[in-house]
Amino acid sequence: MHTMIRARWMLAFLLGLLPVLAHAEVRAWLDRDRVALGETVTLNIETDGGGQPDYAPLAADFALSQHASRQLFERRAGQQVSRMLFAVALEPQRAGSLTVPALRVGSERTAPLALSVVAAAAPARARGNVFIEAEVDAPAPYVQQAVGYTLRLYYATQLISGQLDLPPPEGASLQRVGSDVQYNRDIGGRRYTVVERRYLLLPERSGALVLPGARFEGRGVGNLFDDIFSDGQRALSARGPDITLDVRAMPATAPRPWLPLRALSMRWVDPPRTARVGDATTVELEIVADGAMAAQLAAPTVDADQGAQVFAEPAQVDETVRDGRPHVRLLRRFSVLPARDGRMRVVAPTIAWWDVASGQAREAVLPDLTLDVAPAPGARADADGAAVAAAPAPGDGDPWVRVPGVQGEVRAWALATVAFALLWLVTLGWALQQRQRAAAGVATGPSTRVAASAGHTPSATPRALRRALDTGDLGDVAHALCALATPPAADLDALADRIEPGPQRAAIALLQQARWGGGDAASARTAVRAAFAAGARWQTASTPADADLPPLYPS
Repeated sequence: MHTMIRARWMLAFLLGLLPVLAHAEVRAWLDRDRVALGETVTLNIETDGGGQPDYAPLAADFALSQHASRQLFERRAGQQVSRMLFAVALEPQRAGSLTVPALRVGSERTAPLALSVVAAAAPARARGNVFIEAEVDAPAPYVQQAVGYTLRLYYATQLISGQLDLPPPEGASLQRVGSDVQYNRDIGGRRYTVVERRYLLLPERSGALVLPGARFEGRGVGNLFDDIFSDGQRALSARGPDITLDVRAMPATAPRPWLPLRALSMRWVDPPRTARVGDATTVELEIVADGAMAAQLAAPTVDADQGAQVFAEPAQVDETVRDGRPHVRLLRRFSVLPARDGRMRVVAPTIAWWDVASGQAREAVLPDLTLDVAPAPGARADADGAAVAAAPAPGDGDPWVRVPGVQGEVRAWALATVAFALLWLVTLGWALQQRQRAAAGVATGPSTRVAASAGHTPSATPRALRRALDTGDLGDVAHALCALATPPAADLDALADRIEPGPQRAAIALLQQARWGGGDAASARTAVRAAFAAGARWQTASTPADADLPPLYPS
């Protein structure tokens, strides 16, 4: 019993050390890996250690601007852990393949990052304070071909609020992918902030397909005339261009199932060369498709001869957008269990697809994977040459157990010990989860009563708002505030119309100014936290306007 208690204390001590062992981790990433001269790219650095990044090595190839930082909080192993997120805008000074060098952050260093910088496009003409551009990567796609649709909002004035809507097209499905990317660009000698948003378009029938132009409605900082005779704000609006696609029908000679792509590759990942009877061998197959979504690719399967068994794991899918069109990387692992020694073949599938660039049918094939299978340990050969397992040694009192994937045999009492340890850990995790649920129930009770007393059934508790104020950005705070209403408010302006006049409306105004660069973020968080500490105060009657699409704010 004392040994069991000592082991539990030792396990608790090791779990408590995990935050300390993970201390001082640092990572860096770019919001884009390909930019043009005159544009900026955002470098993000996250660390849970002390110190600030040393940006001095960046001066050789980049001009730096828009420094920002914020503190994040999260719980690890039951303890509160803080992290710092630093961001800086980098403007490349030359074209070519550049490297963002490793930067020192306290006692740690970030990893170097690659950035491709292309020559600036032909200079465009400035078109007022705000305008919209739209482009597709394939103006004449095939039916069910994934088309990349890029939307860019340009604004040269300081925004206070705004909403960007894209009407859905008829005869096609439209899906937003990734997060908004924000950068700066010089056009006609004027500096614009650009918010880039990407979509995937999937035509459902052949013929002409019209993509309606996007619409932007917002408010920005006005000029001197507006400051004197109004509230200092100016209404802004813009409409993007309509785009018409010529959708082609599926060719009669196309393979079935229909899979239109730009490119498709398939390979074995670190293929093994040997195996052993009774031991599972891992085989990995990777498929990379250019111009497809994950839903268009079926999970691959492999076959093995010599009576081997194949067990497939769920496929791992990575979807990205490159050069305005979708890319999918699909990785699937297989556990192959040989039944006899000798040479075993693992056969990959053959995938038929349609090359949209050349208009031809193609097939992706891969050579068979050949493995030399060795007999099981302690096996002897019978008259036919097949491997036969040797009998256990006489006098061995404890039974032996064969475990797939483990060389040799394992005693049964060892397996029982491992099973008991796993069961104890599961029980401990269940107890901690029940304790956290009980604490959560106590914390959310008063907030629910506040919302109910106002005549609403809350769709989100103030606890979510507090979490957003502690660990989220200003956009997360805005979403948490809008979610307090039932139904959720379309944006902060609609939420303010449903809130009683007073400190809560003032806090919402401060948050709007901070989000769009017109105020202090820390003051806005403090005002929201104080005003909504006891829940939202609703007007007796409010009728929020319905919207075709949820609000889309530039971030």
